[in-house]
Amino acid sequence: MFSRIIGLMLVAATLQGCGMVRLAYNQAPDALYWWLDSYFDFNDDQTLRVRADLDALQAWHRRSELPAYAELLRRAQALAPGEVSREQVCELFGTGRTRALAVLERLEPTVMAIAPTLDAQQITVLEKHLEKRNRKWRSEWLEGSAQKRTAHRVNEAVKRAEMFYGGMQERQLAAIRQSISRSSFDAATSYRETVRRQQDSLATLRAFAAGSGVQVPEARVREDMRSLFDRLLNSPDAGYRAYIGTLTLEGCAAIADLHNSTTPAQRAKAVKTLQGYEEDFRVLAGSR
Repeated sequence: MFSRIIGLMLVAATLQGCGMVRLAYNQAPDALYWWLDSYFDFNDDQTLRVRADLDALQAWHRRSELPAYAELLRRAQALAPGEVSREQVCELFGTGRTRALAVLERLEPTVMAIAPTLDAQQITVLEKHLEKRNRKWRSEWLEGSAQKRTAHRVNEAVKRAEMFYGGMQERQLAAIRQSISRSSFDAATSYRETVRRQQDSLATLRAFAAGSGVQVPEARVREDMRSLFDRLLNSPDAGYRAYIGTLTLEGCAAIADLHNSTTPAQRAKAVKTLQGYEEDFRVLAGSR
């Protein structure tokens, strides 16, 4: 979940200045709590546990993960002035994924503690919020004409690229459009997996809540939740796993192609942007 907050911080920093990264990070436990509470409507006991664990998570993350993020940014800076390969991009993203998984692993005790205490009403609140998210996703990625959906993907890609390189020139816009036209991305396939994960999660939580006041054995919670985590991270659908593998390779190639189409000035801007983020992470890592 900290990866989501970090992504938001980078956007905020680009729009409002690098100081926003430090401000947003320091406020992350509160922001995360309120975001989670909007999905679960925590009771008093759950609130105490979640807030304490998020504070502890941030302390660990500041000490152990931010230096690793800073190092990853330093490596990206070293590559940015020249051309890059698909393999180099995938290696950087693989490292980033490993760091994200470390955060999820650190959150495991919190999830194990909270999941069996959620009641039927809280699970219903969660389900309603997920459906709201699904409606928004469908409106952006599944509904409307193919041209409209393609334009949305191009616009999203351009916004992400401009965070680092500044304004896109026609050569870069062409690279983005070409990568999207060749992409294996299928919104229906992605949506089906999203719904599968949501229904799997809801079913697991409902099974705990069905006990209605009966203490769920810790061993059962641990077994059921770890099985759920595995299904969330590694889909039981072999076809979907192959699909994600293909998209990952295509995504790395698209980023490499876009970067290699940029000018020296745009690459210099990317280096400067990455340096700013690295400095913020190193300052945050050293603060308490």
